[in-house]
Amino acid sequence: MSGLIGRKIGMTSLFDENGKNIPCTVIEAGPCVVTQVRTEEVDGYSALQLGFDDKKAKSSNKALDGHFKKAGSTAKKKVVEFQGFEEEYKLGDSISVDHFEEGEFVDVSGVSKGKGFQGVVKRHGFAGVGQATHGQHNRLRAPGSIGAASYPARVFKGMRMGGRMGGDKVKVQNLKVLKVVAEKNLLVVKGAVPGHKNAFVTIQK
Repeated sequence: MSGLIGRKIGMTSLFDENGKNIPCTVIEAGPCVVTQVRTEEVDGYSALQLGFDDKKAKSSNKALDGHFKKAGSTAKKKVVEFQGFEEEYKLGDSISVDHFEEGEFVDVSGVSKGKGFQGVVKRHGFAGVGQATHGQHNRLRAPGSIGAASYPARVFKGMRMGGRMGGDKVKVQNLKVLKVVAEKNLLVVKGAVPGHKNAFVTIQK
């Protein structure tokens, strides 16, 4: 689906006409530059490659510089392909937050916050075992049994255990667009989106 690349600014809240407090996320969406146009004849499919947020010249290499130069643009930090644009765009065109309208629904993708190594209670929602009395020592947040001894005499693959948590690609679907602030390239959507502040996100119709 068509969309834009953006940056998560942070969370706030708005009041609706009934006085209800609605938690929402502010996203700096675009402007994005069309850095490549995919066509059926050349690539076998139709899509637009969009670039967002300028990159320092010293952080780019000659191959990337040449790629962006064709579009008459500077090097970009984030590049994503989108399909399904109804409008016709050509190389070097800019797409702004006006691509979205208030009241429509969007899907937002990003990389979730990294939590480091976590136990089963936080990572998988385990309740913790047993009670705190009757000689219970320090096993309140332990996973309990992870497999029998004599048979199958091993731990099955996929067993939910402690480990590194977060840092995964996450898509949150059907978030309502509450406000579009075109002059500041801001998009306000209902609810939370994945990622830390200033993290890149992709917004799809």
